[in-house]
Amino acid sequence: MRDPADIIRKYHEVIARINRTDYAPIIAIEGRGAIVKDITGREYIDLSASAAVMTLGYGAREVAEAVCEAARRITHYTHMYGYVPEALELAEELLTISPIRNAKVSYGLTGNDANEGALLLARAYTGADAFIAFENSFHGVGAAATSVSGIGLAREVEARIGEWARTYFVPYPNCYHSPYPGDEWRCSKYYIEELRRAIEEHRGEIAAIVFEPILGDGGIVVPPDPYVRWLGEIAREEGILLIDDEVQTAIGRTGKWFAIQHYGITPDLIPLGKPLGGGIPISALIGRADVMESLPDMAYTFTLAGNPVSCAAALAVIRAVREKGLLKRAEELGRRAMDYLRREAEKHDLIGDVRGKGLMIGVELVKDKESKEPALKEARKVVWRAYELGVIILFVAGNVLRIHPPLTIDEETLDEGLERLTQAITDVEEGRVSDEALKAVKGW
Repeated sequence: MRDPADIIRKYHEVIARINRTDYAPIIAIEGRGAIVKDITGREYIDLSASAAVMTLGYGAREVAEAVCEAARRITHYTHMYGYVPEALELAEELLTISPIRNAKVSYGLTGNDANEGALLLARAYTGADAFIAFENSFHGVGAAATSVSGIGLAREVEARIGEWARTYFVPYPNCYHSPYPGDEWRCSKYYIEELRRAIEEHRGEIAAIVFEPILGDGGIVVPPDPYVRWLGEIAREEGILLIDDEVQTAIGRTGKWFAIQHYGITPDLIPLGKPLGGGIPISALIGRADVMESLPDMAYTFTLAGNPVSCAAALAVIRAVREKGLLKRAEELGRRAMDYLRREAEKHDLIGDVRGKGLMIGVELVKDKESKEPALKEARKVVWRAYELGVIILFVAGNVLRIHPPLTIDEETLDEGLERLTQAITDVEEGRVSDEALKAVKGW
């Protein structure tokens, strides 16, 4: 067995830092369900689903069998120039579950591709060249996606490379940090005025509003229902397209096929990515047919898009979510997890807020519950201590623990993972985790 320390050292020598960051030094070689085994043989409960990707968990039989069967027949034939049955079947399945009627599908390899395609189509269809997006949002790392991402990393990158499109950023509706915590209507009204002002100031310039139905890497923020309904109404009244970025939230993560379905509005374009292939690279863009046809043949495609093996994996994921009743399961397990975490929040000074839908849950760590000052160092220490206790947990926005286990996780494993996580929080609160952890856990 190769020395783990040597692997990590060589990784930093040969892999570019633009490609990754460090949370915990796990060298994963095997997985089953919600359990990951590293090169030393130690097992970890993964409450991250490998960054919200492993919808059915590790080693899912349905995905493995679909991939093997497809690969035995043909590993690739480009659907740019021909016809791939699996690509057609997947598109039909996606249109069956999509909230957009009279829609079409295009394929890519990652969520960034889907978002970039949506942005190009929005400009082509409307003739407008600017966007409204949200502070702390994240839509990808391509030039277009970076331009509409409000997260700090994207703003830093764009400052160096220049902007692809004019984007007007407005605050994402975060009631916990608003003047009206606990009052959804007043919170919604407070934030929707910012959106209205941006539209009024730039009327005629805006191609689309780019919106995450739950803010992902910006802190797992669940918007209040009235806000999302008003946003949908405003976009429709103003003739502005609504891009519903479901790269993190779709395929059952929140208890519905698409998180936007919690709010009763219909978007114009829906980018999909992370969970679609169950660990196999694939993305899709679902959109109104008239919008999707606003650019000519081959205007946005990839040689490997619509790959039969990737499409077979995605088909297996969608069918398993339906047949195993995982939408309802995500809702039930999410409620179970949040009930537990909210009870724990009463015992822990570090836990400021617990929020989420289904199995997309954020736990915001704060230094003080009154000031809500972010507990940045403490979050990194919690990640490290959880790793020592056998749990994989990530944070986003610097201080929000991101809980996204596989939808197939069993109750006992979920409970055990959450108990170890709250033990890690206790250990940090009681000073049992040294500052050495800060050298190992970097995050973003």
